[in-house]
Amino acid sequence: MTLTERERELLERIQASPLASPEELAQQLGTTRAAVNVHVSNLMKKGVLLGRGYVVAPEARAERVVVVGGANMDLKARICGPLVSGTSNPGVTSQSPGGVARNVAENLARLGVAVRLLTAVGQDAMGDTLLRETAAAGVDVSAAVRVDGHSTGSYTAVLNAEGELLVAVAAMDVMEALTPAALRSRRAALRGAGWLVADGNLSAETLEALLALAAEGRQRVVFEPVSVPKAVRLLPALAAGYAPYALTPNLSELSALVGRTVADEAGEIRAAALELHAQGSEIVWVRRGERGSLLSLPEESTELPALKAEVVDVTGAGDSMLGAFLAALVAGALPAQAAREAHAAAALTIESPFTVVPDLSRQSLQARLSAAKEIL
Repeated sequence: MTLTERERELLERIQASPLASPEELAQQLGTTRAAVNVHVSNLMKKGVLLGRGYVVAPEARAERVVVVGGANMDLKARICGPLVSGTSNPGVTSQSPGGVARNVAENLARLGVAVRLLTAVGQDAMGDTLLRETAAAGVDVSAAVRVDGHSTGSYTAVLNAEGELLVAVAAMDVMEALTPAALRSRRAALRGAGWLVADGNLSAETLEALLALAAEGRQRVVFEPVSVPKAVRLLPALAAGYAPYALTPNLSELSALVGRTVADEAGEIRAAALELHAQGSEIVWVRRGERGSLLSLPEESTELPALKAEVVDVTGAGDSMLGAFLAALVAGALPAQAAREAHAAAALTIESPFTVVPDLSRQSLQARLSAAKEIL
């Protein structure tokens, strides 16, 4: 089921005000009553609205995702030879849309999921480009916050000749505009989805507010910590009783979440994950780099291997994993199968010069998994 941008906007208005008249909806959208009636008819034909009173089909809500967090321009510099510190190095540079939340949203869109991005960008040319190119990839960016007096966020990465990260600088001050009040002002956009993704670029206060709103709407939240310093922003929400449905830390971020060093050993990772399950999280999926990942559910855990890949550029691999993982869950896959598809997404991304693989699909993920089995 594919909705036009106008149909999605109308659906959100209906979800926010189910008893609104066609005239009221037309006024909100800046259109005519006749146009609203045509869109409503199309939504009913697509099974999103069930009949009079604008009853929204539960499955339509469940298959939509809103991703909340960072968007920026990625500025990448790749050295052509051995690194020489303290001087200039020959290399090549590129610029493309990036940011954890934005990358996850684009991966979801390319995997066929209806997705909206709620982020903050500056009122500048870079922000215009970022939103325009993200929308062109299939992501709804209508809820983005445009901020005067702040530059759009940027992420500058220096890679070695093998495509591995040497150092990066993230300038993300604009994200301070994504406040609890900003979320509440976009409540209709949030309520239109069954799943929310939050990244660690949100402040502790905004993250707690998002989880509280999700609890009111009985929505599932996936939290991606992003980094060790940002992972701890979740702790106040956990203390307040707002646990995400799923957590996707790496080993260092897991250590930050439980307040102690967790060794890269399955038993210790499982023990730490159980502490997070006890606080209310259903899924704790711990990424272990070349060692793959460990997927923990309250009743069991599974170790999954990483797929072998020829490294071209590692940028975006973690974001593609989360996008593929959630896309599979939204489609009804079991968590273990979703994690396997996620590892296939990481392999495809690592082998690509792009932060998000342009032709990514669930079929390409499953084909990569089949190829890996044949090699074994």
